[in-house]
Amino acid sequence: MEPFVTHRGLLAPLDRANVDTDQIIPKQFLTSIRRTGFGEGLFFDWRYGRDGAPDPAFALNAPRYRGASLLVARNNFGCGSSREHAVWAVRQYGFRAVIAPAVERDGARVPAFADIFRGNAAKNGLLTVELSEAEVDEIFTLLAAHEGLEATVDLRERQVVVHAPEPRVYRFEIEDGVRAALLEGLDEIAATLRLESEIAAFEARHDAQFDPAAAPAGD
Repeated sequence: MEPFVTHRGLLAPLDRANVDTDQIIPKQFLTSIRRTGFGEGLFFDWRYGRDGAPDPAFALNAPRYRGASLLVARNNFGCGSSREHAVWAVRQYGFRAVIAPAVERDGARVPAFADIFRGNAAKNGLLTVELSEAEVDEIFTLLAAHEGLEATVDLRERQVVVHAPEPRVYRFEIEDGVRAALLEGLDEIAATLRLESEIAAFEARHDAQFDPAAAPAGD
């Protein structure tokens, strides 16, 4: 997968909480046996009306957000079914990272991202950035005030810099193992293949240990 080190891009808002995978990529797009071509289906039921025309009320259809590569959403993004196609659609549309907040509701913590979506994202080179609710509120305010607002997401430094007239810097946490895999562009298969020589040596020792021909002859 493509490594993620730093990325500067246009920010786009999706001011909705609990965006589930059925909305990220509707079921009619799941019939393909390929892992490509899902970008066109991203948020399809929100992007287009029943007549097939783009809905001008949906933010991603606005000319000011054309070409955006950083998505800002609300809490619990990617909830619902576990379909990996949702991550493929987000990536293939052109987004490199999604920024969302964790929030506290009635004494309970609601995560920024559903666990399965977050895991699928890490395996496909999509960075999920969790900030506080106040920080994401501020980014939405800046997006409304400034057309063409860009940000730089720096995974090495674990920070997002929003390039407003007065730049804002937001720090985020990420698991060390996930961060290392994204920085090097390693999914689970690629990480395993890096140990190919060690695996081959182990298999050779295992085969020798249990090869009847190698056992001492009996009386």
